Amino acid sequence: MAEAKLINPYPKGLTEVEMRYCPGCTHGTAHRLVAEVLEELDIIDRTVAIATVGCSVYAYEYFNTDAVQAAHGRGPAVATGIKRVQPETVVFSYQGDGDLASIGMAEVVHAAARSENITIIFINNAVFGMTQGQMAPTTLLGQKTTTSPQGRTVEAAGYPIRICEMLATLPGASFLAREALTTPARIRSSKRSIRRAFETQLAGAGFALVELLSICPTWWRMDPLEAIRHVEEKMIDYYPLEVFRDRLAEEDEGGDTNA
Repeated sequence: MAEAKLINPYPKGLTEVEMRYCPGCTHGTAHRLVAEVLEELDIIDRTVAIATVGCSVYAYEYFNTDAVQAAHGRGPAVATGIKRVQPETVVFSYQGDGDLASIGMAEVVHAAARSENITIIFINNAVFGMTQGQMAPTTLLGQKTTTSPQGRTVEAAGYPIRICEMLATLPGASFLAREALTTPARIRSSKRSIRRAFETQLAGAGFALVELLSICPTWWRMDPLEAIRHVEEKMIDYYPLEVFRDRLAEEDEGGDTNA
């Protein structure tokens, strides 16, 4: 009988630092997908990761690339500066929803409007994870958090923000996709979108963002399997999985690249 082939726990794009995310958290899954793509595209040595504030603050310890720590929400601005000064560098920011969709909203919107040639990995777990589970801009209606103990309401907090749909109104956004880190098939699809986002940057085609629906068992007060079911049964209904724009594909097909 042939020996089973073991999966390398550490792709070249990851360091061997033990991750300290909560049990069941899918940040680790997202990290591995990004690391595998960096290795497959052979761009590890010329990549700079931008670690932001939130659970994503640890990213610079885990990606085997150069890295810069950004102030809260300022990942796209820092990435823009690096990319403009060193255009041959591959730059990506790794951000959560509390960081990108709250204090960092202006930075991501204007980076997309300018079509900055950067890549953003956006983790949407619908809550502020690092700072004790407060309501985020992406928290679903009715969802209970430490700052919405009775559940989010439209009257008090408005509607959850759909980042991809909003950025899709901007012609400068060249690649936008929403994926989920819940099942093997969805994780494979997530990797394809992450790869496409980096390919968009390598082609000089402009701004690319991949939103990944992720779980937060700790602050959702669920076990990991319950949390995965929550994404499948609740989050995907409000945040549909879709490639909203792929400028490279449009150009290949001879489509209107200014839409």
